[in-house]
Amino acid sequence: MTQQPPQEVKDDAAETPDTPETPAPAESPEIEIDEPTLQRHVEAVLMSVEKAISLGKLAEACGLDTTKPIKDAIEALNAFYEEHDRSFTIEQVAGGYQILTLPQYKDTVATLHKTKVDNKLSAAALETLAIIAYKQPILRADVETIRGVSAGEVIRSLMDKHLVKIVGRAEEIGRPMLYGTTKTFLEVFGLSTLKDLPKAEELQKP
Repeated sequence: MTQQPPQEVKDDAAETPDTPETPAPAESPEIEIDEPTLQRHVEAVLMSVEKAISLGKLAEACGLDTTKPIKDAIEALNAFYEEHDRSFTIEQVAGGYQILTLPQYKDTVATLHKTKVDNKLSAAALETLAIIAYKQPILRADVETIRGVSAGEVIRSLMDKHLVKIVGRAEEIGRPMLYGTTKTFLEVFGLSTLKDLPKAEELQKP
């Protein structure tokens, strides 16, 4: 009788169990917003802010990673406002967008939001602000040369109103400060950038 060789007994406990595969995380489905809905979202965001907001922040608020749909929504909203003769529009201001009333309603709005006398700009302040806006960056000495009078107090007043700021120092003896306008200046005067300032030749003499 032929003896069979002993069979190897496998120890199941000694075997390393197969590591179960970790399921891949499910991808979040992209939420598509139709144009009318996106327009309402953009309008809601614009109505909730007091200052101009950039296209990037508008897109982020609406859950988008591109700004083109936001631009299209703004154009569509403005067309709707114009078609329905609304009293406001969306304007590009200080590098962003903001809902503003139309110029023909400024007197009515001003009646409700009366500006305090001490917040109004004097003729000297407006003149100094105009020089800084067109000549920036500019030294105080140069402002005073153009105006023919001392400008230190007026410039400080404009800085207190956040219309003017220090933008650097001149490369000359004493490193005097250079002045320029602020983002608030653009917002107050309804400008998108300094390039929107009227050309000097377009200004009429009083």
